[in-house]
Amino acid sequence: MGEPIRVLQVVTHMNRGGLETMLMNYYRNIDRSKIQFDFLTHRPENEKKDYDDEIRSLGGKIYHMPVLNPFSPSYMKSLDKFFKEHKEYQIVHSHLDCLSAYPLKAAKKNGVPVRIAHSHNTSQERNLKYLIKDYSKRQIPKYATHLFACGQEAGKWMFGKHKFQIMNNAIDAKKFIYNEEVRMEKRKELGIEGKFVIGHVGRFNLQKNHEFLIHCFEAFAEKNSDTVLLLIGNGDLQERAKLQVKAYDLEDNVRFLGLREDIPQLLQAMDLFLFPSLFEGLPVTLVEAQAAGLPCVISDTITDEIMITDRISKVPLDADINQWLDVISSYKQSPRKDTMSEIVEHGFDIEKNARWLEEFYINEK
Repeated sequence: MGEPIRVLQVVTHMNRGGLETMLMNYYRNIDRSKIQFDFLTHRPENEKKDYDDEIRSLGGKIYHMPVLNPFSPSYMKSLDKFFKEHKEYQIVHSHLDCLSAYPLKAAKKNGVPVRIAHSHNTSQERNLKYLIKDYSKRQIPKYATHLFACGQEAGKWMFGKHKFQIMNNAIDAKKFIYNEEVRMEKRKELGIEGKFVIGHVGRFNLQKNHEFLIHCFEAFAEKNSDTVLLLIGNGDLQERAKLQVKAYDLEDNVRFLGLREDIPQLLQAMDLFLFPSLFEGLPVTLVEAQAAGLPCVISDTITDEIMITDRISKVPLDADINQWLDVISSYKQSPRKDTMSEIVEHGFDIEKNARWLEEFYINEK
């Protein structure tokens, strides 16, 4: 057997977020004698990220670009130089959402035959970069040979009427199978035995809507003093969330756990997963939560494609807070169960998906 096909995954960085976790799920499970992932990141070499060591241990290379700025001649020159020097890449798979247009443009200019743009979202923040991203999004079909999306809504938002391929945000479902013993151990470790535990996994940014999440928890805790909120992740708005918790006098009820490697065990310890995002593609964390048999209460902005089990309820973001509380309360006595078969049946287990991606890369090269 010859050398594996090296596929260049273009990302912002490889910290422990949903997109990055999904990529690592595929990387761990793909046949690395046939396909090898390398990563083109947009952060300095001295900024070590969560998955860097594992990537290198699996045989991957990590390259570093300047922070992405499509108006910077030096950035575009850096991209051009990279592809001129690395003719070994016949497949480039970009995960930069709207801004994928720029590395794919450089890849096309340098003769890379397979150029994939991958949509991981259904909207974007209306900040100063909104118009730039909206323009960039419309350029993608000029430079990509293949369009991928995590779900139908994400594909329609990014690519409009152009045809796209769904690549599931698959997980290693067996890691999340509900286990009462693991649950009790983790609850004891965290000192939350006898509590009703609400959890959330996600970056502290505008999209994840932590302000509303904490407000909702505060209203629930008023009537349920035996409740705890676990917030897993980090991000720019974390300090603001901590100030909100302090203002509500909830510091004894809310735990900021930071970035964690024990997500499967933490999901076992929870009683309910609360996820009121303003927008999403198809969240890996919600697939994981359902794989752990957790009841999930989510916002109505999230695609119906995430409704894998019968233990997930949508509430309109503009609904009265009492509607959220009623749905949360309805799950207070909900028993846990093994949902592995439902995850597999809906196509979210990694084994089959990794084989599909492997064959795609091999056939397209």
